[in-house]
Amino acid sequence: MTQHVLAVDLGTTNAKAVLTTAAGSIVARGSCPLGIAFPAPRWVEQDADEIWSATLAAVWACLAGAGGLVPDALAVSNQRESVVAWHRRTGAPLGPVLGWQDGRTADTCARLVADGHGVTVRARTGLALDPMYSAPKMRWLYDAALAAGTAPEDICLGTVDSWLVWKLTGGEVFATEAGNASRTLLLDLVDLDWHPDLLAVFGLPREALGQVRASDGGFGTTTDLGVLPAGLPVAAVLADSHSALYAHGSGVPGRAKVTYGTGSSVMILCAAPDGAPDGIATTLAWLTREGPAYAREGNILASGSALDWMATMLGGDPDLPGGAVLTELASQAPDSGGVVLVPAFAGLGAPHWDRAATAVLTGMTAGTTRAHLARAALEAVAHQVADVVEAIASGPGAPIREIVADGGATASGALMQAQADLLGRPVRVAEAAEA
Repeated sequence: MTQHVLAVDLGTTNAKAVLTTAAGSIVARGSCPLGIAFPAPRWVEQDADEIWSATLAAVWACLAGAGGLVPDALAVSNQRESVVAWHRRTGAPLGPVLGWQDGRTADTCARLVADGHGVTVRARTGLALDPMYSAPKMRWLYDAALAAGTAPEDICLGTVDSWLVWKLTGGEVFATEAGNASRTLLLDLVDLDWHPDLLAVFGLPREALGQVRASDGGFGTTTDLGVLPAGLPVAAVLADSHSALYAHGSGVPGRAKVTYGTGSSVMILCAAPDGAPDGIATTLAWLTREGPAYAREGNILASGSALDWMATMLGGDPDLPGGAVLTELASQAPDSGGVVLVPAFAGLGAPHWDRAATAVLTGMTAGTTRAHLARAALEAVAHQVADVVEAIASGPGAPIREIVADGGATASGALMQAQADLLGRPVRVAEAAEA
């Protein structure tokens, strides 16, 4: 009988691990920061080897504080849409990890839309043909690997969950969890497998992708990793936003979740993979033995990252989260004094999907203070979430009556209150930010 589960969460800026009881109570935590690089405008990269070493460091820190308790099973949660390419025989990365915020393929996506593929892709996948999603990034990495002399049959492509499972199992399992697969632009939402027509749109071979597995379908067992013993079952995999939706009592009618991370995800279950309002995605929430669950979702590209940016610009303590710095400053002003921040550092995500948009800070006067700027940044996050909530609620089948919030920025009472005020709906903050 399973007594303790080690849950690994690979986010954008941190790798985290928590040891939980079977009932979900957290026994111990560990984390390790992750680097992120911006080598060119709209390029966002990470290092696959660093992701792996940070994961192991987080696991070590967690188990070191667990008082000798040993997990019976392992579960994985991960940042979505980011793409890894690696060598099938050696396991070596074949380039940088292209982050979910990366926009280098915007021109490619625009050409595909102009050629009429946008309608086909949205009809099959529920997603807009946008560079946030994985397939165009996969093609970029595939072409780069070929140009570097790698044989096509030696190229593996996957989302971060696929890379972690490969590493955890010593290369024995090459698979992608179904919910993660649904974020690639390559999975048919009805057939729940890679679709040949979608692979053809992006010029990707089926052989370069792993098997699509159910979220609770089992992902092999661990190899001897030092910090973990061999033979530990990798029992389940679920993308981070999907995990949060599951954690918040997803079966409650009208309850949506908002995750305040580097970006933000607004998500609520819906009955079927039918048409969503403009600017909103339909996605596979998870696939279990009971069948598929679908959700409406809107993705915001810059929320926590917008807070961190403003905190840095204002000279905040670099050892403190941006939201904490700004909340303290914002307490010194009753409002933003007319200052408005549009944090379109990589364009705008849902519901606007305008990759040509650029960041704007406006409304400043000679009387503008640091407190006004801090409040403007907090309000920018709240306004973006409100845009998405209203867009989701404008369509059928997914009424939103209350919000459950998780993620680091929920520690800001000012942000949470601004969010509730803008939405005119209750906002309930999760007891554990890692939900």
